[in-house]
Amino acid sequence: MIIKLVHPSMSDSQLSRLVCRTMSVMKLRRFGPVINRSRIINTSRFGDKPLWFRPFTIIKVAGKSSGYGLVEDETLARKKIELFQALEGINRGIFGIPSGKKLEIESLVKQIESQNPTPEPTLELDKVDGCWRLVYSTISILGSRRTKLGLRDFISLGDFFQTIHKAKVQIQCISQSVASILSQIRGFGLFNVVKFNAKGLTMLSGELTIEASFKIASKTRVDITFEKSTIIPDQLMNVFRKNYDILLGIFNPEGWLEITYVDDNMRIGRDDKGNIFVLERFEDNSNF
Repeated sequence: MIIKLVHPSMSDSQLSRLVCRTMSVMKLRRFGPVINRSRIINTSRFGDKPLWFRPFTIIKVAGKSSGYGLVEDETLARKKIELFQALEGINRGIFGIPSGKKLEIESLVKQIESQNPTPEPTLELDKVDGCWRLVYSTISILGSRRTKLGLRDFISLGDFFQTIHKAKVQIQCISQSVASILSQIRGFGLFNVVKFNAKGLTMLSGELTIEASFKIASKTRVDITFEKSTIIPDQLMNVFRKNYDILLGIFNPEGWLEITYVDDNMRIGRDDKGNIFVLERFEDNSNF
């Protein structure tokens, strides 16, 4: 539905008009079978509860040629809906998907990237800052790697979050002298958190946290450096200890990342290994 708000005295020939469109976008099912809709909560896991793709509002100020902008926005909204429909039931693609489905998803990703409203994202870090949840990646855990990590039956893979903290100015005293004060930029922080559930005598829940720093390499690219990783609780670390290098090899973000699309709700990136990442903004980041 499109609602046009136009002052009575304004005509199409005047310099500008304000077009406010509110689109209620589809509610997206979780990437697996729905068990009980009444139990839906923000911290739901992939594969057992549906994910609600939140409605969003686009407010656009345009001039005489605003008709083209409206068509462009409608196309973008439609492609987003098509993408989320294509992602339904594939568990983020982490355990592999048919080649036809992969081509469909990547085609939609390219079409969305072509309408990126933030062409220079590293110059607008407020758009990137915050907590994001992975909804699709071309990273896959297959064959012997999946078996060694116990991700077939014993361990289930939960949500994958990425939290980005933009640079802040920090005042640092050097040489123990008040006169020697240096204002310097603290490194950009990046945290990847991967949730796990392990089956045993009791259900064991835990998470892998990877801390990294990054610096701006261009108007669209950042260089990421691995800092450290932790697994909690210790019982989960004992499960992964023998194959910890495999686990880190999958989730370590070190390298460069090209931010190819970002708006208030969605972010898309491509890394130096050829992987694609699609993430949605996650508002409840109290645990990070």
